[in-house]
Amino acid sequence: MESSNGKPPQGKEEGMAAAAEGSIGGYESLHRLLESNLSPELFKEASRLLLGLNCARPLEAISLPGATTALAEAHDFDVQAFRFNADKEQMRQPRIVRVGLVQNSIAVPTTCHFADQKKAIMEKVKLIIDAAGASGVNVLCLQEAWTMPFAFCTREKRWCEFAEPVDGESTQFLQDLAQKYNMVIVSPILERDINHGEIIWNTVVVIGNNGNIIGIHRKNHIPRVGDFNESTYYMEGNTGHPVFETAYGKIAVNICYGRHHPLNWLAFGLNGAEIVFNPSATVGELSEPMWPVEARNAAIANSYFVGSINRVGTEVFPNAFTSGDGKPQHADFGHFYGSSHFSAPDASCTPSLSRYRDGLMISDMDLNLCRQIKDKWAFRMTARYDMYANLLSEYMKPDYKPQVISDPLINKRKA
Repeated sequence: MESSNGKPPQGKEEGMAAAAEGSIGGYESLHRLLESNLSPELFKEASRLLLGLNCARPLEAISLPGATTALAEAHDFDVQAFRFNADKEQMRQPRIVRVGLVQNSIAVPTTCHFADQKKAIMEKVKLIIDAAGASGVNVLCLQEAWTMPFAFCTREKRWCEFAEPVDGESTQFLQDLAQKYNMVIVSPILERDINHGEIIWNTVVVIGNNGNIIGIHRKNHIPRVGDFNESTYYMEGNTGHPVFETAYGKIAVNICYGRHHPLNWLAFGLNGAEIVFNPSATVGELSEPMWPVEARNAAIANSYFVGSINRVGTEVFPNAFTSGDGKPQHADFGHFYGSSHFSAPDASCTPSLSRYRDGLMISDMDLNLCRQIKDKWAFRMTARYDMYANLLSEYMKPDYKPQVISDPLINKRKA
């Protein structure tokens, strides 16, 4: 078994790697691998290069209540907590918000009755939400389509049974918890739009700390790559780029594949977001090199915090399927590598949660840092939105011609 700090016991690396699919040589994450194998001085320097500095200092770890750590130990989920500071100001008080991210695997095999699958996931996730509540988390985001296996690779329409109205079972379940813990909860679900022909959307429901539904957002960008055949089930969303003003700050949600689109990130920033969540479901072979880069870049470019969430585990389906990449038929997506983390506008970020265990990432963040970074780098002031708008306007015309200046000597023959 793994020790509480994420390191395999000495001499157990090979056995641990075999026991835990998704580990790195038996370690839960790259950060923990480096911590165990580098000297303290060298590890400190490696962390500075990988995670950056917050207000010129390494990110601070936070001590959590015993109730939280007890739940994590009893139910075997990873829990980590860090603090993002901002510089002290003379005219504004700190605006510190405690934010949480939940990653989890499914709870029973995909061959089980759908109702049993959903119930088991909800029971598992409730324990992690309870841990977040015990820690005083103000805003909590769950992973994409958290109530179900990520079955959109199969193209089988029976998985549509997991779809529910905005005010359906999972929302009602979370409304009680939101009210109990005075917590805003961001709940990504498969939505069935009762008022518009019962069509399906990939949707987040934002639940206020009083248990009310603040609003929804639907996924803007739908992947058509590899096993991700999501347009079999739902198409691009129609809600724009809403920012939800909550009791704890202005939040937005860039669902999964939208993280590959810089203008999607930009739009949430233009609408005033201070924290943008990216609930996702993505596998190692396809996207892992991009995972620590895209959200961090978005946080820097748009001067807001980003919370990145990915599910964990390998979900095996009853029937094999094929995809557009030419591989032989198979029955699973691959390994969902977890690695949920926070990124800050000053380019600092937390280590990642486990690559294979359920987890809760908590961060105290001073939202004053958003404006401080805007003032420092002046990205908004120096941006050329008028120039970009003109280019995009021209690009959308059928007769658009790219602005390419060719070297007249490229094709000229030598004399």
